[in-house]
Amino acid sequence: MKKLSFSTLLTTSLMTLSATLGVTFSSATLAAETLNVYTYDAFASDWGPGPKIKANFEKECGCELNFVALDSSVGILSRAQFEGKSSQADVLLGLDLNLMEAAKKSGLLAEHNVNTSAVTIAGGWKDKVFVPFDQGNFAFIYNSETLKNPPTSLKEIVDNQNLRVIYQDPRTSTPGLGLLLWVKSVYGDGAADAWGRLASHTVTVTKSWSDAYGLFLKGEADVVLSYTTSPAYHIVAEGVTKYKAAQASEGLYPQIEVAAMMKSAPNPELAKRFMQFILQPGFQSTVATGNWMLPVVKLNEALPAAFDSALQPTKVLTLPASDVAKNRKAWVNEWLNATTR
Repeated sequence: MKKLSFSTLLTTSLMTLSATLGVTFSSATLAAETLNVYTYDAFASDWGPGPKIKANFEKECGCELNFVALDSSVGILSRAQFEGKSSQADVLLGLDLNLMEAAKKSGLLAEHNVNTSAVTIAGGWKDKVFVPFDQGNFAFIYNSETLKNPPTSLKEIVDNQNLRVIYQDPRTSTPGLGLLLWVKSVYGDGAADAWGRLASHTVTVTKSWSDAYGLFLKGEADVVLSYTTSPAYHIVAEGVTKYKAAQASEGLYPQIEVAAMMKSAPNPELAKRFMQFILQPGFQSTVATGNWMLPVVKLNEALPAAFDSALQPTKVLTLPASDVAKNRKAWVNEWLNATTR
């Protein structure tokens, strides 16, 4: 005979009580509703913003927030597309500008109906499907104690054969995809040759940002692809000031990370509530010192002073989202062919 679990006994007791007293118990009475959010592993990790966001949202909703951690941002979309309408995901959290068009074309996402008028992103935010949750710019990070003459341009990173470089795979990582577009925006039709030159002094190309940054901190490379705000982490969390972001005279490439809710969300009302929560202090206050990016709304409390020294780009480079969606596969193949010769 199988043993009855405590939850089974509780359910049975409540059902008996319901029949006896004529009281109706909803599923919410028996167990808190669960909101499933697909995100990338660094976001959901103990050192990421996920745990604080989970605690803050659960206080408001009386529900359970379950982060499903995937190994990369690109993997979030791939997982949702593979599962389709049968997915248990309510919200996708961690796509970025360069994946938005492809995500929309999947037909899996719903409009959010969130008031985004408070968003501080340049030009405002009017997208009906995606809600932004953080912003920043890609940059190569270096150790100022070991690299005395840091690069000042993307072309210098590409051409300096003495510079050991680590970056991320554009097929699995949004920073890697960001670099792909950064190189394309600077080199245009000459991108393949640039990738070939960079490959000759690239230590490795990793699947995720955390893999790449971990190797850099171990001294495996002189520069690593990350964000202009990465040095702030070392200052605030470690009291270390030796890590710097290298300027790029051509301009830096931006990243804006976004969230969207699934049309087939098992808990649509919770999903809508979470989408609203993204722009509230309970979420946005965790961004700077949790995800080490910049919030997308103005907060009452000032950011740590370490963010004041974050590298400001001389110019911001962007490619139209429609061009990225149309050419992304071809540009990835161009990178593959150039780096595997």
